[in-house]
Amino acid sequence: MSKLMRINMGTKEIRVENLSDHADYSHFGGRGLTSMIVSREVPATCHPLGMKNKLVIAPGLLSGTPAVNSGRLSFGAKSPLTGGIKESNVGGTAAFKLGRLGIRAIVVEGQGEPGKWYCLVVNKDGASLHSADAYKGLGNYDVVDKLKEEHGDKVGTLTIGPAGEMKMSCASIAVADPKGRPTRHAGRGGLGAVMGSKGLKAVVIDDTGAEKIEYADFDAFKRANAKLRDALQTHDVTKPGGGLAVFGTNVLVNIINEAGAFPTRNFSEGRFEGAEKISGEAMHDIIKERGGSTTHAGCTTCIIQCSNIYHDKDKNYLTSALEYETVWAHGGNCGIDDLDSIAQIDRLCDDYGLDTIEVGGAIGVAMAGGVKEFGDAKGAIELVHEIGKGTPLGRILGSGAALTGQAFGVEDVPVVKRQSMPAYDPRAVKGQGVTYATTPMGADHTAGYAVATNIMKCGGYVDPLKPDGQVELSRNLQIATAALDSAGFCIFIAFAILDIPAGLEAIPEMLNARYGLNMTLDDVTRHGQEILKTERAFNAAAGFTSLDDRLPDFFKDKPLGPHNVVFDVPDEKLDQLYNF
Repeated sequence: MSKLMRINMGTKEIRVENLSDHADYSHFGGRGLTSMIVSREVPATCHPLGMKNKLVIAPGLLSGTPAVNSGRLSFGAKSPLTGGIKESNVGGTAAFKLGRLGIRAIVVEGQGEPGKWYCLVVNKDGASLHSADAYKGLGNYDVVDKLKEEHGDKVGTLTIGPAGEMKMSCASIAVADPKGRPTRHAGRGGLGAVMGSKGLKAVVIDDTGAEKIEYADFDAFKRANAKLRDALQTHDVTKPGGGLAVFGTNVLVNIINEAGAFPTRNFSEGRFEGAEKISGEAMHDIIKERGGSTTHAGCTTCIIQCSNIYHDKDKNYLTSALEYETVWAHGGNCGIDDLDSIAQIDRLCDDYGLDTIEVGGAIGVAMAGGVKEFGDAKGAIELVHEIGKGTPLGRILGSGAALTGQAFGVEDVPVVKRQSMPAYDPRAVKGQGVTYATTPMGADHTAGYAVATNIMKCGGYVDPLKPDGQVELSRNLQIATAALDSAGFCIFIAFAILDIPAGLEAIPEMLNARYGLNMTLDDVTRHGQEILKTERAFNAAAGFTSLDDRLPDFFKDKPLGPHNVVFDVPDEKLDQLYNF
């Protein structure tokens, strides 16, 4: 039985439902299921931190199986940052364990008593709530260490740090990686604040003794899985020895910097003079010299292994993983060219429970407003501590880039739907700019990763500096991404399946073999379209209009060097993206 588990934090009632009894939900997983539940059960105009909001935790449709790179977990709610529907996607071990337990979603409802904290324990026998008051105020590393002492080191964990307890809009939810460290974060949209508003400090997932996954046709599943595995292991980007495996996601620093799309000093320039010092190549050499790991599986069933373990100068563990978005956010975006300082910030964000992208965006805006100087690594670290301590300045920064811009009178604030833009300037990667503008999620690179085609030339090529074809590119990628998120796949399989047809064909084949379906690629497309339509409808009910599907004016008015380009995709074209 596929189970939907409801946890009422007010009454402490735990109810398990058969997902097949919910016709609207039964064929969705991951993002598809979080968005369906939020859209149908959460009033669009409710306060995101109030008792009417719900936090939905959903593994993908293929979670718990050996499907390669299917270990992603979706969190969904109304976002306290954007005010719209939100899905935040994360790796780690939790999705696999929930899938093995047959749990397709956990819906956290209501609110606990003020000042009281709880831990939810989920296993093969069901679930139970326990007091977590002893964990109040602790960072994620200490909380997870205590949870492992109590429940063993094989469990999966979901936790919030002090930022989530303080209900900051930058707050993330930490998911343990395969080494049991809280280094995988559902960062975007402030869903850690929603978890905090419920009084839920932690979730422990123990899949010991779980029943075997049932397949409609296991042999067919294995054949399809082998097709996807072969595609990933032969594509230049994802294969062993390829760019992601050797240098991690930070391989993109030199690539995007060379393309003139590396947002520097709060999106005022397209190239960073210190890029080489913080590049994937430089990081690789530092990690090797200090005895860390350049190849590390951050998620269950991952075969790309683009993660890493970064050690400090004394060769002690500092953080994992140091990803491209984090390196950019606290590197080029803040004018900082010191990897050790950036790694320290990453460790602090993981421990406090903060989205590194939103925090980096807020600090970049604060620097533009004169709070600190660009390039001041020590000052940036001090600002992260301000957030973790909840000081008045920290509360401003912890509320995100948009509010930081308001507080310090900064005109150029790189946000859409109040969410900070990630590491690609939309003037020089215009397909990504279309995604930022139009996705229901706020500025989010993973919602439709046009960089793959604009820059990496996967699945063809659309000139990143010209407006032509960008809406069509983003539309197709947003639809495909919604479907892949529902299945629980990592976004990085897109590189291979865009270029290798057999890899793409494997997606519906695995779903069919797992569930006894008869899906085609056209059905996968319709699945993605249905998810997007549902998300758009929620946002419309929350008061969003076409005017929210726009980039800030400075991207249209201020040319970006070195190419001297602006974002010039017409508004009327943006408004046509969802004409499907």
